[in-house]
Amino acid sequence: MDPIEIGLWVSSGMLVMVILGMRVAFAAGMAGFVGIFWIFWEKKDYAWDALLFWNERREIWDGALAKAFLIAGQVPHSKVSAQVLSLIPVFIMIGYMAYHARLTTAVFEAAKRWIAWVPGGLAVSTVFATAGFAAVSGASVATAAVFARIAIPEMLKIGYNKQFAAGVVAAGGTLASLIPPSAILVIYAIIVEQDVGKLLLAGFIPGAFSAIVYAGLIIGIAVIFKSVGPPVSGFTWKERFESLPPALPIVAVVVIIIFFVYNPFGDAWGTPTEGGAIGAFIIFLMALYRGMRWPALKEALLDTAKLTVMIFTIIWGVLIYVRFLGFAKLPDAFSDWITALEMSPMLILVCILLAYAVLGMFMDAIGMLLLTLPVVYPAVMALNGGENVAAADSAFGMSGPMCAIWFGILVVKMAEFCLITPPIGLNCFVVAGVRDDLTVQDVFKGVTPFFLADAATIAMLVAFPGIVLWLPSLVG
Repeated sequence: MDPIEIGLWVSSGMLVMVILGMRVAFAAGMAGFVGIFWIFWEKKDYAWDALLFWNERREIWDGALAKAFLIAGQVPHSKVSAQVLSLIPVFIMIGYMAYHARLTTAVFEAAKRWIAWVPGGLAVSTVFATAGFAAVSGASVATAAVFARIAIPEMLKIGYNKQFAAGVVAAGGTLASLIPPSAILVIYAIIVEQDVGKLLLAGFIPGAFSAIVYAGLIIGIAVIFKSVGPPVSGFTWKERFESLPPALPIVAVVVIIIFFVYNPFGDAWGTPTEGGAIGAFIIFLMALYRGMRWPALKEALLDTAKLTVMIFTIIWGVLIYVRFLGFAKLPDAFSDWITALEMSPMLILVCILLAYAVLGMFMDAIGMLLLTLPVVYPAVMALNGGENVAAADSAFGMSGPMCAIWFGILVVKMAEFCLITPPIGLNCFVVAGVRDDLTVQDVFKGVTPFFLADAATIAMLVAFPGIVLWLPSLVG
């Protein structure tokens, strides 16, 4: 059996394990280990019906098994020891520290006082507050959980439909996947070996654009259906300005991360990891100033460690599978097949994004990207003309490095979309879990209009790549 056939059989087996409920990390790691063993077994030209003595069979078995253990065993250290991965726990810690510093409440209060006067104002305030919190938190699930406690009671108090209120929070929470600091963008950068700083910069404008589209949708619904979101008025200008200082640490963290990635007035101040670490320190000081003590700090650190270990475990397992894919030459075969299709490159790209939408109904975002990108990313780059193609010679009108960034933002936006799609939409389960008065079905019903908003946003990012590429193009 040739390596590509082995790759297809092993990948199919892994998908079956995932569908049956096995965790992605373990299914991918097991499939990768078995696949590596199988490939080295086949290299010995061993046939099941061959008349080999027991010792010869045992030697072949031991040799293939030793290779599989050697290759799989090297992955955790060789890949996870990369410096760029230190961004993940730093970004996660920023989010948990911000929660214990009560910055979520401060951001929501500021957004409410400045924006709640528009139709659907409290829901619009929630969207912009989640976007603001996303700027110091790389975790969508944490954002949804926090604002389910803060924003939903406020909306219900003035007569919002509970399903719509829940949908606003679940959809708003997805913004943390795109607005830096974003753990998913860091993971994408590691998988495809691209500049993490440029990817983080590229997420700012699309993230803000997504929030504006959500806000426009909410205002439109509130104008058409008067009872959906009554405006909130009565705040004086003094009260509005008083709400700004408590939310300023978020602005400070955003500015620091931007200047450590890209300084428009000169050289960057340092690496994204250093910027994230300083941002975490600022949030830590703010949390201490606002009353955080050892029990809360301990909880924040433990939550950071738990989520980091979960993400790193997924990375370990999937990277073993990725190493197997390299031996099986499946990414090259898929790229050749994609480029041979008699369809326009843009239509193929749209089909790939639609496939992500379907796959995301059954898998979590991080697992989905880790499993698919090693195969899909080379195919997309081949469609554009290759890793080193110039913009003038490319299919999508952009150079190879810019195409990698553009495609990264698209797939992360698709990952956002999958956080609210049934039956696995994780944000919807989190919101329902936090609120005893809501069922998962309520949240899925409330989030339905936001499918249209996400579809419109993705279409705009595909049609106008400049929305994504303008900021990273300034870095050079």
